[in-house]
Amino acid sequence: MKKALITGANKGIGFETARQLLQKGFYVYIGSRDLQKGIHAVEKLKSEGLPHTAAVQLDVTDETSVMMAREEIGKETNVLDVLINNAGVNGGQPPYNALEATLEQFIAAFNTNVFGVASVTKAFIDLLHKSYEPRIVNVSTSVGSLALQSDPGWPAYDYAKYAVYGASKAALNMYTVHLAYELRNTPFKVNAVCPGYTSTDFTFNNGGSVDTAARRIVKYALIGQDGPTGKFFSEETNPGTGEIPW
Repeated sequence: MKKALITGANKGIGFETARQLLQKGFYVYIGSRDLQKGIHAVEKLKSEGLPHTAAVQLDVTDETSVMMAREEIGKETNVLDVLINNAGVNGGQPPYNALEATLEQFIAAFNTNVFGVASVTKAFIDLLHKSYEPRIVNVSTSVGSLALQSDPGWPAYDYAKYAVYGASKAALNMYTVHLAYELRNTPFKVNAVCPGYTSTDFTFNNGGSVDTAARRIVKYALIGQDGPTGKFFSEETNPGTGEIPW
């Protein structure tokens, strides 16, 4: 049975991604900053007939928490097949535009969306190396694309409120490029995936379904050895191949 760890999986897109991987026969570790919320998520999944899951306390911004999660999961398995870096924040209360956002907002966004991803990936890379088909999906956003955000013809061009979140995700994208490069001669597949504008508390319940968003993530968690690596995908932005410019 393949095993996956999803950060920020007690709700929203992360929770639905966990559900879909469980339905495909995975064992899924539900990473949750609040352990009780993670346990509640696990209980809900088990009530749906999806028993192969466990909650793990994981605050991606806390190095001690990350290492304790690595130790806890390492006691149960010596292999991790999929890591989905899903936990993300928008930086706090608005405004999020470049000139009005506070330093604290930028720090909060980068702590979770960039530094947290790097911390978790480094902590679990040894378990991933032991998988025959290791996959890393970094959950990003099309508003983190420098090419798109600088295009006056792009629908979100005038969305200045994305400066904090977009900047952190652009940095995550660069991290993804370098991580994929460093793992290029291995079985790893490392990609950045935008799930699309999705109705969760993150978007104040505006947008598309979590089911669709999760399917977009799961697709790249399950790609074969002939699949892409070091790419950026947004099927909402590009319904064709899904690939979008960095």
